[in-house]
Amino acid sequence: MSKLAIKEKIREIPDSPGVYFMKDDQGRTLYIGKAKNLRNRVTSYFGKSLPEPRIEKLMSQVKDVEWLVLPSEVDALLAEARLIKDTQPRFNSRLKDDKSFPVLAVTRSDDFPKVWVKRETDSLDADTWGPFTNVGDLRDAVKTLQKIFRFATCQIPMWERDEKRKFFRPCLLYSLQRCTAPCADLIGKEAYEADIASLRRFLQGERAALFGDLERRMKSASEKLEFERAADLRDQIQSLRHLEEKSSQKDYVEGDITPLDPAEGLEDLVSRLDLPFRPRRIEGVDIAHVSGDQAVGSLVSFQEGIPWKEGYRKYRIREVKGIDDYAMIREVIRRRFRTSRSTPPPDILLVDGGLGQFHAAREAGEKSRLLLSLAKREEILFRDGRPVRLPLSSAAMRLLIYVRDEAHRFAQHYHHQLRRKAMVEER
Repeated sequence: MSKLAIKEKIREIPDSPGVYFMKDDQGRTLYIGKAKNLRNRVTSYFGKSLPEPRIEKLMSQVKDVEWLVLPSEVDALLAEARLIKDTQPRFNSRLKDDKSFPVLAVTRSDDFPKVWVKRETDSLDADTWGPFTNVGDLRDAVKTLQKIFRFATCQIPMWERDEKRKFFRPCLLYSLQRCTAPCADLIGKEAYEADIASLRRFLQGERAALFGDLERRMKSASEKLEFERAADLRDQIQSLRHLEEKSSQKDYVEGDITPLDPAEGLEDLVSRLDLPFRPRRIEGVDIAHVSGDQAVGSLVSFQEGIPWKEGYRKYRIREVKGIDDYAMIREVIRRRFRTSRSTPPPDILLVDGGLGQFHAAREAGEKSRLLLSLAKREEILFRDGRPVRLPLSSAAMRLLIYVRDEAHRFAQHYHHQLRRKAMVEER
């Protein structure tokens, strides 16, 4: 097939998620890729310039293009991994060494299987899917699927007959409805295994069978007057339909996407700062104004390294006149901790700024377990009034920068809202 004929063919490609196949003149698959928009992705290969020699070499041998439309970006990700592993196309050769690339693992080591993203699987007692080309896409997919199937992703071993589970406090993922908390005995082994079985069906591409099974289980639970379980199954069905409608996993998990693995960031923070505790809640504070006008403060809340929008707060500065950033910080901190009875103090309070902002927060009577400030530009962290230099590439620093930048974004957004409102009123 000529290049012109291929270009005519790709005009038929829908703008839907799926996988595409680049083939040679003998019909052999040279390359398999995924896309959230098949038409845009495939068309990009036939532009005037190609980004790298490897792709240029690939395109010199491509004589045909085929594609497979799938319900969502997550389905496309899973299908790409399965197809690459089965066919081993020559231009996907970087995936031939499975150990170098992430896999999705469902453990078998205890009574309540966990779902992990792993690179090393030799000593892992688990069923695996992959390898995957992009660990970021895989982690986003896990977040999406966790919202639907509510599986555990922690490292805690869990046994059905362990009486201590009854007294265990679940982590925030339970409150966020992203885990059914088998660690705290809030779901039985049979019900949890049924959710894992549904996840396995999804991972294996058994979409129709999965929907049929979920609907039967929902009906059965309703007939047994197990209305909470029936509602959970109904929500799973609706979420799967919703995933198809959204198509993009990033749209689906908006608000929960982090630029790093949250658990990795928290563990690195404990290690690098030598903390005697693992921080569960981190709050970030910032202010925004223009020459003292429309001054506001922001507070963002991160639970287990994940933005928790219900904990966000915005403050219009009331007590400070003119330009006094330190006084504004003090006002926001005082007002935040006035509500400490209803909202307990965070494990870590992070202030956007340098040493001056650090002291302002301390003077305001903050009650966190650890106070930090993080200055922009130099990215210097202050603890106990002294600078602490962490590698910018470290997971701990990336997490703190993420919290700081989110507080800054939230403050600026509120400030701009007030400015626009004031301009309208002046007219």
